[in-house]
Amino acid sequence: MTERLAGRVAVITGGASGIGLASARRLAAEGAKIVVADVDTEAGTAVADEVGGAFVRTDVTVESEVEALFATTVERFGSLDVAFNNAGISPPEDDSILTTGLDAWRKVQEVNLTSVYLCCKYAIPHMRKQGKGSIINTASFVAVMGAATSQISYTASKGGVLSMTRELGVQFAREGIRVNALCPGPVNTPLLEELFAKDPERAARRLVHVPMGRFALPEEIAGAVAFLASDDASFVTAAEFLVDGGIAGAYVTPV
Repeated sequence: MTERLAGRVAVITGGASGIGLASARRLAAEGAKIVVADVDTEAGTAVADEVGGAFVRTDVTVESEVEALFATTVERFGSLDVAFNNAGISPPEDDSILTTGLDAWRKVQEVNLTSVYLCCKYAIPHMRKQGKGSIINTASFVAVMGAATSQISYTASKGGVLSMTRELGVQFAREGIRVNALCPGPVNTPLLEELFAKDPERAARRLVHVPMGRFALPEEIAGAVAFLASDDASFVTAAEFLVDGGIAGAYVTPV
């Protein structure tokens, strides 16, 4: 594998599992020094040890902890080249707007949207000093299309991530900072398994709309992260980067 990220430092929130874990492995394989941020100390430390990086326990909804994450990264490794703002949740109580309570709404917004705001807020100043950097915010294919199988707060939060990413990508483009929204389709992660394990029928309803006929592997999403983090994406910013197996392009899926 080529080392497109040799000498670069990447922070990955939600790096202890799922897409974050796969991305930590992929970016490390391409030469990056990895800082794993997560609330799961045991799993996060294990991932950091595996990839030869560092772990910083971080609750991404707490402003002081997010600020400290990026400051610690720069202090320890000397730069901040990639910020993969990936932490997110999709709890079962987030459902139809008719049944989702305000507490569930607020919890999802805090983790999925406010955390990305905080990560961008505190990553960008370090990148401005360097005159370069790549920020990758995890949105979702649901940010660009509607679903009758609703997770109302999740969908709204990812739409917010997409819009915020677009604005930041435009605002800081001439300062050498690229900001892109990664929009995965359904990915075979512990989060997806937890969401659908109790309801195979719900999973089947989702899968029938994927033209490729399967959920994505975390490693496939990590490949997109590595591209957006690298100079191969040097002219890509303010983009909605769909990796969805064709969902957003489908009118009728193949039989």
